[in-house]
Amino acid sequence: MLLRLAYLTVTNAFAALRLLPMSDRDKDVEILVLRHQIAVLERQLGADTRVRFAPEDRALLAALLTSLPREVLRRLRLLVRPDTVLRWHRDLMRRRHARTCRPKRPGRPPTVRSIRALILRLVRENPGWGCRRVHGELTTLGIKVAPSTVWEILQQAGLGPAAERASTTWADFLRSQADALLACDFIETVILNGQRQYILTVIEHADRRVRVLGTTAHPTADWVIQAIRNLVMDLEDAGRRARFLIRDRDGKFPALMDEIFAEAGIKTVLTGIQMPRMNSIMERWVQSCRHELLDRCLIWNERHLRHALREYEHFYNHHRAHQALNQAAPLRPVPDPIADPERIVDLNIRRRDRLGGVLHEYSHAA
Repeated sequence: MLLRLAYLTVTNAFAALRLLPMSDRDKDVEILVLRHQIAVLERQLGADTRVRFAPEDRALLAALLTSLPREVLRRLRLLVRPDTVLRWHRDLMRRRHARTCRPKRPGRPPTVRSIRALILRLVRENPGWGCRRVHGELTTLGIKVAPSTVWEILQQAGLGPAAERASTTWADFLRSQADALLACDFIETVILNGQRQYILTVIEHADRRVRVLGTTAHPTADWVIQAIRNLVMDLEDAGRRARFLIRDRDGKFPALMDEIFAEAGIKTVLTGIQMPRMNSIMERWVQSCRHELLDRCLIWNERHLRHALREYEHFYNHHRAHQALNQAAPLRPVPDPIADPERIVDLNIRRRDRLGGVLHEYSHAA
């Protein structure tokens, strides 16, 4: 562009020398502009119906026509409007100003990656801390960072204000109070003769251990009370110290049940109406029991149902892997990984079937 602009400037300068005998300056400029427009038209003849000006053409026309008054520009037979010529001149001056006023330094250096990771760690471990509190902690550690930098890092990570991050969700509450929480619920199923059966189950939040208290076709108040008394004695024998029991507002739970739990130091917490997420861990076990047991086998009678529930309870507590427990079972820790390469190559895995192959347990052969 610069080379061609210099070429156009030199050629038009020689053309202006030939017009020096003429005394009218505006006429000289008009002749130069018109001649250049003819050159532009000849260059694009047959290519396109629209006249296109190259950047060097715009620069030359802007330099020649800017000195003329607007009234003279309106009288000229130009291919563009006068406002377009003035806009070309403003763009030319803007580019020139940008080249002369370019900053010497690119700006503030980026934050060190380790400091960014430390800021995110502080916020993750302390959800109630805002950017000012994090900045103060960094200052005590001798790390010099501006508060605006801390705020920018939190915004880029998608972390909102401290008030939003510090709010306790129901899942967080259950996770923090898991050692003291129990949950119970009734499961309804239908056996082959069409009779409805009701299964009373309790799960411990801490280790996900399930206790099937019994099944009956008629869940009377006396039957439920006796099952709850047996549960309280089992918890005392096992040394479990629960403080809260979560249950829904089902009418099959008698009022005396809460009094028995209160005597054992366990407070009953009722879930909201039609809010199963308040008892999510229990509802998740119900889904697993239906998907892995009740929906995969035919239950003949109540005795068969008790046998199937005992088998599934043992399978669930002693063998089934749980994501919440890092793939451990409630009553079985995760074994140490196999370090011997030869043992990995020559694996001998044995399968044990439960309930006629409905449930499978895998273990190393002795």
